[in-house]
Amino acid sequence: MTFPLIKHVRAFVVRGGGADYHDQGSGHWIDDHIATPMSRYPEYRQSRQSFGINVLGTLVVEIEAADGTVGFAVTTGGEPAAYIVEKHLARFLEGASVTDYEKIWDQMYFSTQFYGRKGLVVNALSGVDLALWDLLGKLRKEPVYQLLGGKVREELQFYATSSRPDLSKKLGFIGGKMPLHHGPAEGEEGLKKNIAELAEMRERVGDDFWLMLDCWMSLDLNYATRLAHEAHKHGLKWIEEALSPDDYWGYRDLKKNAPKGMLVTTGEHEATRWGFRMLLEMDCCDIIQPDVGWCGGITELIKISALADARGVMVIPHGSSVYSYHFVITRHNSPFAEFLMMAPDADKVVPMFNPLLLDEPVPVNGRLKLDDKPGFGVQLNPACKLHRPYTH
Repeated sequence: MTFPLIKHVRAFVVRGGGADYHDQGSGHWIDDHIATPMSRYPEYRQSRQSFGINVLGTLVVEIEAADGTVGFAVTTGGEPAAYIVEKHLARFLEGASVTDYEKIWDQMYFSTQFYGRKGLVVNALSGVDLALWDLLGKLRKEPVYQLLGGKVREELQFYATSSRPDLSKKLGFIGGKMPLHHGPAEGEEGLKKNIAELAEMRERVGDDFWLMLDCWMSLDLNYATRLAHEAHKHGLKWIEEALSPDDYWGYRDLKKNAPKGMLVTTGEHEATRWGFRMLLEMDCCDIIQPDVGWCGGITELIKISALADARGVMVIPHGSSVYSYHFVITRHNSPFAEFLMMAPDADKVVPMFNPLLLDEPVPVNGRLKLDDKPGFGVQLNPACKLHRPYTH
């Protein structure tokens, strides 16, 4: 089969929800006194938006083929990422074949290595890669999961991330992950409050429902170890992203020191096969959690997952809506998925990247069957105002 060549690449920015799910209005649970690395400063403790978690906004990448077919994807990175896509990365796609995703990824990564490797640049690269897979699926008239080898199960099952795991249980999810509200700077009183919140939630949900804690890079090794042992008394399934993503040595020691039966998880803010190789070879965690919109896209997630599979480590991607669903359903070492509860009070299921995507699937009773729409099966909402800050 011969495919039309790539004609044009475009990058847009949009504000208000979307892939930058922290870009919410006031009163949302996702911005209510959650422990962060900035919690050591009292003035930045109450709100993550106060220190700029939402400054970038959502990046939208469109890739148009010569026949007019358009693939697209969304991730974070906003205007700086749009500049990188338009001014640097586009040259490696325009005039190329959509099937050359391995070569295109290699050229994007190594051409930006002198100022990239992780973070913003890899976010931009990931958005391009995902848009490329969406375009390939549309040209082949197949869903992305079919391009990845097909389903290994008929439906996805989810745990929910929110402030209210008790409500998530009623909505049919298999578990609930809570944000940690108090970091080391709040001392012993804060630690006691964290444990009290967990104990109260355990009482609400009963003994058999999974409970996890998302620590969002906010702890040191001593505090994380103490928290893990105290939380173990209340049946905590895992402790997530407790330390800085650069502290591989700390994660290695936390995994050694954690109570038997408790899982240590991380990787949301890790990138590429080389970053995850460090986590895996140093035995830093039981589950890796790459975000497909941040780690290098589908092309790189395939490699990351293979590394983990060879070591018997599960891959449970960080919540990234359809972009992770199409991958998870094709991998045996990804037995369930994450769903971010984006309703302000975490009391109902709404599309994760609302309002940006049309036809974005959501779980019902904690489960979801993917349809056979081509690509990732979603469309951009024309009511969302896209801004193209740069051209090339």
